[in-house]
Amino acid sequence: MKRMFRGMAALAACTALFSGTLATGSATAAPSRDGLQKALDAAVAAGSPGAYAGVLDQGGQWYGQSGVGDLAQGGAPDPRGRIRVGSITKTVVATAVLQLAGESKVGLEDRIQDRLPGLLPYAEPITVRQLLQHTSGIPATDRWNSLPEVDTTRWRHQSPDETIRKGTEGKPLSFPPGQGLVYSNTNYAVLGKLVEKLTGTDLNTVLQRRVLDKAGMRDSSLPYRYPHLDRAAARGYEKLYGPDVPPTDVTDYEMSRFWGSGNLVSTTDDLNRFFRTLLTGGLVPAAQLAEMRKTVPGGVGGLEYGLGLMRIRLPQGCAVPEAWGFNGSVPGYNTWSMHTADAARQISVGVTTNLTSEPARTAGLRAMIAEFCGQGAAYDVIGDIGAIEMSQYSA
Repeated sequence: MKRMFRGMAALAACTALFSGTLATGSATAAPSRDGLQKALDAAVAAGSPGAYAGVLDQGGQWYGQSGVGDLAQGGAPDPRGRIRVGSITKTVVATAVLQLAGESKVGLEDRIQDRLPGLLPYAEPITVRQLLQHTSGIPATDRWNSLPEVDTTRWRHQSPDETIRKGTEGKPLSFPPGQGLVYSNTNYAVLGKLVEKLTGTDLNTVLQRRVLDKAGMRDSSLPYRYPHLDRAAARGYEKLYGPDVPPTDVTDYEMSRFWGSGNLVSTTDDLNRFFRTLLTGGLVPAAQLAEMRKTVPGGVGGLEYGLGLMRIRLPQGCAVPEAWGFNGSVPGYNTWSMHTADAARQISVGVTTNLTSEPARTAGLRAMIAEFCGQGAAYDVIGDIGAIEMSQYSA
């Protein structure tokens, strides 16, 4: 089992998204929301208890849901309720770092060893940019050794320093900094420490004031140690004890291990609001936004990493050539929040199982693609799509 989890790290660096062209339709045709609804239904049919989406474009808002929000109590998912959005937290942290860069409080080429001496056990110089872009060489790290441990350790507190130590102690760099890409939550734990050092304030307060409040994210928070998910869109589940055992409710979870990398609680509305504000220049200066958009290949066809942003190049024939945003993955929740470059078309979509259902993760991705390409898009899914965010088996 432990070897299987380590294999997730390799998948995260070699997952291919899709290729090919649309089977039907024109390049400029707007995707049908009927297709998106069918994609949400398909996610439930693939094994997710629930699925939901919030869409915003020039025609207004649209919400969709499928399945059940609570296996014990019943009821449909609420697409405007709160969800755990995992690594979309990284975009929020990156935004704060780029704000500080715009204020000349830190440089993207600054060495983290100079800014936080003694924090990392590496002699090789690692820059702020490399941490933001996952090109630091800091290795991916297992978070759990078995599926039952996802359940049994849910109340365990893990400090940021412990997270960094576990991610680096006795573990050599995967490659010389800047000469490869490995997705690592530890990068963003280090960046969280940097933000605290530069501001003299705890990370959650900085992100709340500098990013969430400025973007108008009224229903979002960074709970850190608070384990409960209030006003949930739906409860999250995993099959942690085998395929013949009912799924475990993992909604309530102490997420301190994902302090700087996956701690955000949000809604589809707030995610769309955040990325719209960010991509249209409302959160960082133009020069820093341009830096965020400078991408490197993600090791898979179509996926690229910027500074806290993902770019997905869409197949020929989709309504737009590319989408920007991020993916989040934690126990019970897999979320895609993707947007056109000008945020004129936005979708945030999620499913309520993640670690234990590759078909559900892939169906969630298909639902996101359906918004930009229509359900009839003929693209080849190669490998484990959900493994994009699975290098730490979550966040």
